[in-house]
This record gives sequence, C-alpha cells and structure tokens, in this order.
Amino acid sequence: MAHINKLHYKENLKSIKSDVVAKGVFEDDKKHWTITSGQMKGKVGDLAFSFNKKKKTLFFGLGKKKKATAENFRRAAGSVVNFVIDKKYGSLAVECPTGGMEAYNCQAFTEGLILSSYRFLDYFSDERANYYLKNITMVGTCNKNASKKGVIIANAVCDSRDLGNHPGNVTTPTRLANFAKEVGKKGNMKVTIFDRDKFTKMGMGSFAGVALGTNEPPKFIIMEYFGGSKKDKPVLLVGKGLTFDTGGISLKPGLRMDEMKFDMCGSAVVFGAMNAIAALKPKMNVVAIVPSTHNMLGGSAVKPGDILTAYNGKTIEVLNTDAEGRLILADALAYASKHYDPEYILDFATLTGAIVITLGGIATGIMGNNEVLIENIKVSSENTGEHVWQLPLWDEYCDQVKSKVADVKNLGARGKLVQLLVLHF
Repeated sequence: MAHINKLHYKENLKSIKSDVVAKGVFEDDKKHWTITSGQMKGKVGDLAFSFNKKKKTLFFGLGKKKKATAENFRRAAGSVVNFVIDKKYGSLAVECPTGGMEAYNCQAFTEGLILSSYRFLDYFSDERANYYLKNITMVGTCNKNASKKGVIIANAVCDSRDLGNHPGNVTTPTRLANFAKEVGKKGNMKVTIFDRDKFTKMGMGSFAGVALGTNEPPKFIIMEYFGGSKKDKPVLLVGKGLTFDTGGISLKPGLRMDEMKFDMCGSAVVFGAMNAIAALKPKMNVVAIVPSTHNMLGGSAVKPGDILTAYNGKTIEVLNTDAEGRLILADALAYASKHYDPEYILDFATLTGAIVITLGGIATGIMGNNEVLIENIKVSSENTGEHVWQLPLWDEYCDQVKSKVADVKNLGARGKLVQLLVLHF
C-alpha cells in the first residue's frame, strides 16, 4: 500500500516549498476568472493550470458556493491529488477552501486528499512500484480538529482497502484475526478469537459447515469496545469474512473468480470502523463480530442437500454451497443476539451479485426492520457520498426460505435472495 497518511498544516505559503500549489475556485465566484478564463468553469472536478518556471499553480473547481456539499469538497480534493500523482509530482500545498463553512466540509476535503492518494503497489517489482507524492500541506484557514478526524477516518478506509486488495493467500482468516488484535491493542479493546475446534464444539454448525472444505484455518473474531456507560446497549457490527470464495461444490465460473478475494469486504468495513473507533475513542459501546473462512472444494466440503444446525438450533438445508455468506452470518448473528443486548445490529456483506445488477455498482442495497435507523443511515450516506438504496423485506420472503426437510433452506425464489443489513432489538 502507498498513500499519504498524514497532513502538514501552515497558515500561509511563504515558508512552503512545494512542487504544486492548488487553489479552489467556486463556480459562482468570478474573482479567479482572469487567471483561469477559458480553461475551466469551476464545476466540481474541473482543473486549470498556471505553470511557469518559478511557480506551478493548479486551480480546481468546487461547484457553486451557495450549494456546496461535503461530497463536492471530497471529490474536488480527489481530482487534485489524482492529477499530482499522475504527473509524478512529489509535494503538494493546497489551500483549504472550506474557511468559514461548517467543520464537516473540512473533514470531507481532508478525506478526499487521503483517499485519492491511495495506490495498491505492493506486488510490483518494476517502476510501477514507485510512489511519487511524498507530502501534502494544508494552507490557510483550516479546522484542524475536523481535518485530523478526516485523516483518521480516511486512513482506516485505506487500511481496509489493503485487506481487500491483497490476494487470498495473504489476506487469510489468520491475517484478519491478527489485524483485529493490532487494532484492539491500539484501541484498548478486548479481542477474542475462536478457532475451528472451539466454534464447532460451541454449536456453530452453519459456519463450521462452510469451513469444512478448506485447510486454511477459519476464525471467529470478536472485538469489544466499551467507551460508553455500562448501561448503554452496544451497537453490533457483523461482517462477512469470506477471504476467498470458489463457490464450493456449486463451483463458480472460472472467469473473474480471482475477484472473489473481495468476498471479505463486509468484514473490511467492520474492521475499518473499529480501526477508526480505536483512534477516535467515541463515548459509546461497540462490538464487532466477523466469521472468516475460505469457501473451497475438498473431500470434506459441504454438499448440496446437506443439512446444518446453526448456533441457535435452527436446521438449514444447503441447496447451493455458493450461498455461503448467509450461512456463516447466521451463526454470527445468533451469537450476537444471545450474548449481547444490542441497541441494533448492522450486518455488512457481499451476499449476491444480484445487488450489483439491480443497483449498477453505484449504491449498496439496504434492508431492515427499523425505519428510524434506516433513515439515519440514509442521511449518513448522503453526507459521506456512499449511496444506499432501500429494498423491501416483506414477510412473504420468510415463506420462500422454508424447507421441506429442515427449518429453512439457504435459497429463496429465484431473484429474491434475502440480504439482511439492519436488525433491531
């Protein structure tokens, strides 16, 4: 991984030696037009240049000031950093364009600088391994507290991106467990790891069934952060940690199967949140649970038609071994509801490609039984630029997963697979 992991702060440009100086331009602010005339209109993502031997100035569009949004600042920052990295400059001084505005805009602008600087270069041995941007300095009126929060959050996202980008032989369940321990140590969290023998004896037959086909040791990972009052119910974060998914006996097509290393990105979201929490130390209680395994073919692998018994005693008929995410999450959710009294549960998972087909890779599908919580998530999604779209969770879907030989089956009607994101207790 390569990215800028911290920023420098200066009040003015006098003492700064930088390859490029970047200045923001609002679409409805004409004072810079004499410099950038004909090159840009000030729309978000627009760039204009004033380069000479003594000074290189990059102007970047911010959209209309009267309609400025946090996402505008985030995207504008990204356009600047992408340009600087593409042109192989080593240093950037950027005037903070959010002076006088709410603190969150400064946080968002900082997030854009850090997030757009991320490059995954770990496995190049030639010139492509070179990372040119060495430092970024924020100049002028800047809310440093908000900016530093943005650095923490963006770095947590970059760490999570790293977990997902590494191949399945590197990002294994053991690696995820070790990452949880690292974060736990930093954030004074209790981290508990159950291995195969332990969680099998505990009765997690659904999770254990998926893990039968792999020699890579599966892990059931629990992280506990108690920064709030003892009387406060914890928020539960559950993430799918399928570190590689072949589909099992219901084998996936070979084309693009390499991308199944990303089947653990639900857990990467959870680890990223806990990583940020470790640094920000909010006054709340949060518990993270990640069941992690490969889904492989093997002599012991679960077969279509097998029946597994979940942690809560429910029996599950396995009709498709590639519908394994819901199987490992079933035990995680059952464990969470039995051992904690959560305020609510957020479950993050890459459960079905049908969501990508439905929403076009632009948004995350969200379902749940707590409309107030869902509305809050929608507001958060607008603030962060991470779109969500609510899909139905009707009672009729429960009938579709009833089995003729067990309590439930792991498939519903075609095109109506159940993906659960939000539970409320």
